[in-house]
Amino acid sequence: MARGDPDAEPPRIGASVVDESLSTVGRVVDVFGPVDQPYVAVTPGDGVGLADLVGGKLYAR
Repeated sequence: MARGDPDAEPPRIGASVVDESLSTVGRVVDVFGPVDQPYVAVTPGDGVGLADLVGGKLYAR
């Protein structure tokens, strides 16, 4: 789960998710919570180490 950017449009379900180095780490599977700052559920890709992503920035494409 990730917190959405309040200044950006929420990502669409199915969008690719990349990390700061632009490596694909997963896909958006749900957007929920308050409209002004939604939460985004991300399903990780194969071989993605979740511990490496904790606390980092993720981006939807």
